[in-house]
Order: sequence, then C-alpha cells, then structure tokens
Amino acid sequence: MYLRLFEDNPNERDVRRAADILRGGGVVIYPTDTVYAMGCDINQVKAVQRVCQLKGVKPEKASFSMICRDLSNIAAYAKVSNEVFKLMKHNLPGPFTFVLPATNRLPNVLMNRRKTIGIRVPDNYIVRALVEELGGPLLTTSVKADDEVVEYMTDPELIYERYGKLVDLVIDGGSGRNVASTVVDCTADPVEIIRQGVGELV
Repeated sequence: MYLRLFEDNPNERDVRRAADILRGGGVVIYPTDTVYAMGCDINQVKAVQRVCQLKGVKPEKASFSMICRDLSNIAAYAKVSNEVFKLMKHNLPGPFTFVLPATNRLPNVLMNRRKTIGIRVPDNYIVRALVEELGGPLLTTSVKADDEVVEYMTDPELIYERYGKLVDLVIDGGSGRNVASTVVDCTADPVEIIRQGVGELV
C-alpha cells in the first residue's frame, strides 16, 4: 500500500490505517526529519524479524533504535541519568539518536549484545502522529540505497518501486534527506558523538 501524507496536517484516518497495519504485525516505511526509515511495532516479534531480514542483519547483532512520541515513557525502555535526560530534552524533537543502556522491559528480540537501545524523537509530525496512534514505540532503521554514491533513498516513489512488494505500507511524506541523524553514545562518560549527521548538539 502507498499513502501520501502531508507533514503539517496528516489525515487522521490514514494515520489510523497505518497504525492498524503496525498493530497487525506489518512493516512500514515512513519519513523522519532525516532519511526515510523502515519500522514496526517493537512488540511484534515476527515483524522485527522481517525488518532484520530486509536489512540483512541478525537480530542479536543489530543495533536497534526506536522512535518515541516524546520523552515521557523513556525510562520504561532505557536507563537515563538526569544529566542525559536534560541533554535529550534540549535537543529533541530533532535529528538525533541517543544510545542508552536498555532496561529489562525492552522486548528480548531487540536486546543486542551490548544491551543498548537508540532513542529517536524526530522533528517530523507524520511519524510522531503514527507513534501516538500506535500507543507505543516504533522499531526504526534507515532505508539505504543500493548505490555506491548515494547512501540513502530520498524519493518515496522510488522507495515504493523498490520495497512496495516487501513491506506492507510506504508513507510518502515528501522528499527525504540524504544525511542521517547524529548518533550520541550516552553509555560513555562524557557522552560521545559516534556519528555526526544532520543534528548539532546544543
């Protein structure tokens, strides 16, 4: 399925349809504030395995991130110090992935060997509305291009051509960017930027 949504005013009925697909164990491609991403409900084990298959990674070796609507229930999934929470609050919503120690409430299929999880709150209303409608976080991973020059796919119509038969829904939210989020390792002391992307920490 292919859905066109407008970031400043996504159609509520279409957002509900997309959330229903996720609840039913579907895999969805959607826009963020950086590159297009692929994801699923973190509690749908088979969907997580499908995402891993599409990315060509084993679940236990993958470094997963998840998209949250805001920071209100972060402590359920990650251990956050007051200092790190302040840093996240200053910079989110925004183009950052904060890597934190995972809690035991994180579904086992998402637990990597380092026992960490990346947290994203993108500055994109489409995906945040989707997470809010779903009622829980989305597993997320970037949609890469099969290209040596361009790293990420930015055109939703081309993404649909490539992935339309492999995923359950592609959400067209306009052109994506070709630079990913800035990754901040909060398990280090002091925190360390391990990938400089779009975001500049403040």
